[in-house]
Amino acid sequence: MGLRSHGEGPSGGTAQPPGAAAPSPGSLAAAQAGLIGAGMLPVVGAFAGGVDPALVARGADRLRATLGPRGRARGDDARLALDPVPVLGPLFVAELDRVAKDVPWVALFLDTFERTGPVLGTWLRDLLAGERYGPLPGNVVLTLAGRDRLDPACWSEWSHAVADLPLEPFTEPETRHLLTARGVVDEPVVQDVLRLSGGLPVLVSTLARHPGEPNTAGATAVDRFLKWEDDPARRAAALACALPRRLNQDVFAAAVGDGTDAAELYGWLRTLPFVGERDDHARYHDVVRAPMLRLQRTGSPQRWREAHTRLADACAAWAADAGPDVSPHELWEHENLRALRLEELYHRLCAAPATAVEDALRDGIGACTEGAVQARRWARAVTEAGEDTDDLPLRRLGAACLEALDDPARSVVGVLDLLVARVGPDHRAHALAARGRALYDAGRYEDSLADFDRALALGPSPRAYTGRALAHRARGDLDAALADHDRAVGLATRKARPLAHRGETHRRAGRYAEALADLDRVVGLDPAWVWPRASRAQVKHALGRPAEALADLDLALGMDPDHLWSLVRRAQVRRALGDTTGALADLDRARAVAPGDPWVLGERGEALRAAGRPADAVAAYTAALALDPGYAWALGSRALAHEALGDTSAAVADLDRALALDPGYAWAAAQRDRIAGSNQEPEPNSEQNHT
Repeated sequence: MGLRSHGEGPSGGTAQPPGAAAPSPGSLAAAQAGLIGAGMLPVVGAFAGGVDPALVARGADRLRATLGPRGRARGDDARLALDPVPVLGPLFVAELDRVAKDVPWVALFLDTFERTGPVLGTWLRDLLAGERYGPLPGNVVLTLAGRDRLDPACWSEWSHAVADLPLEPFTEPETRHLLTARGVVDEPVVQDVLRLSGGLPVLVSTLARHPGEPNTAGATAVDRFLKWEDDPARRAAALACALPRRLNQDVFAAAVGDGTDAAELYGWLRTLPFVGERDDHARYHDVVRAPMLRLQRTGSPQRWREAHTRLADACAAWAADAGPDVSPHELWEHENLRALRLEELYHRLCAAPATAVEDALRDGIGACTEGAVQARRWARAVTEAGEDTDDLPLRRLGAACLEALDDPARSVVGVLDLLVARVGPDHRAHALAARGRALYDAGRYEDSLADFDRALALGPSPRAYTGRALAHRARGDLDAALADHDRAVGLATRKARPLAHRGETHRRAGRYAEALADLDRVVGLDPAWVWPRASRAQVKHALGRPAEALADLDLALGMDPDHLWSLVRRAQVRRALGDTTGALADLDRARAVAPGDPWVLGERGEALRAAGRPADAVAAYTAALALDPGYAWALGSRALAHEALGDTSAAVADLDRALALDPGYAWAAAQRDRIAGSNQEPEPNSEQNHT
């Protein structure tokens, strides 16, 4: 609790102010005993360890001199040893008074207040109140650093004097400024500090005190984080549990090994100030985890490899139990499995970066097939493994993939460009097929076909045939698409996926009997798969069976209430059944799911036009065209709404624009001829088909 630092003088003894009288032996012994007693208290020991016993003893001597002979009774020495706070509190305030007269400000700092608060909170509030130990000088500032905000139940009367300041990582200029102030200016060392610290203040400061010695700095930092814990088992558990990125009790047990009470120790671990809760797991704060990892990796590389291998094997076993029949390429389709696979991948890379990288590339392909979000999760796992193992090739690979994902023009295709160039022959066909699908999703159909051709040249694959079929379909070549679908169905051992895509292509080709046969099989194989059921509903609607279509869509939306395709299709069926109120309700919900989707707005225009609200329909079509000026279907439908309002010139203009965008748009040509040529009423079946 002392203000002055406890340091060593030139001769190795305790530094004393010039001219200060030596404390009496009795006072020194009592002060040492009192501080030892305080040091036995949890947390307070850290403060007691920083107090100079000689300073306390001299203060006690001055107090005795002030109080007179009664103050020199041996009972005071005993009280100092047994209950030091009432004696030391006034001395502390007196020392603050003395120092505060000579300086502009006196700043007091208490760290890890989430741990020290239960012990020191009452004393601090008494100190601030000024009634028990005397009033504090007006230029004293108290800073409490901790994980949590102050408890308003205890600190409400001080709220007017409290300012909350969130502690953020240092920026690069701030880190450089601190390093320069510490004399650390060598650029390679500065770059190491920037990379290893992440701007976290405690680690920046520790590394600055040990420039060029990250291992020493890491050990020093770890000692600081665990200085409150003397139990060797708990210290070992805290270090072991720094290795996983995500913690629960199962992971904890795998990390610490057998022979421990996992439940009790895990409960203790979660109370540590640097362990936070995130979603469904616990996680170390980076400022603590990074030096703990470095200490273990450099202290015993063999134990490091064994621990990470044990954790990787545990993740693999959990995944095998959760999905025993799932192939490595299919892991990424299931959230619970890909989460486990990500952690297994991270630990394999930490244990053996050079030998695990090929499997990491395979996982990258699987992640990319699920889109940018999963690709980013995979790239971060690779990057973190590279950082935590100090493996430059891994760091570069992860950074390059994240850079591609940050570029909208490259995104997943850019990551797959990197993977196709690096992957071995065993996974090259899979990588090419994945890139073909990403190119298809990006609307680059010719490039997509080229990649699928290259993948199939390396060997037949139902996924590659299905992907190429989709690219053919997007280009309008439905015969080529169906031929590839047939090949995919013939090769596949699990036929639901290729059958579903073939059924959808049959539907778009108007081959409703064949589509229904395929989609019936898919629903039988996988009743919980939503979009094939919705596609089957569209087929039934086209076959004039709207009630059955509505039943399918109700089931689909019961499984996934926010499935956009099903919402819009059900709106179409309801509109056909005369339920425009229900159709508009579905489209309102669809708009909430996808507020920027022009298709939803266009279909809303159709429902409004069917409800006899052509002006509102024009507004909806116009909103859709604002999002997609090339939306020829919306132009064609808006033409009919203009016609219903009596504005045939606007109707013809919209149809002209639609035909300029799509010269083969036969429905628009027929409507333009009808309106411009004969100015007749719209045909009853003039509503256009929106696939």
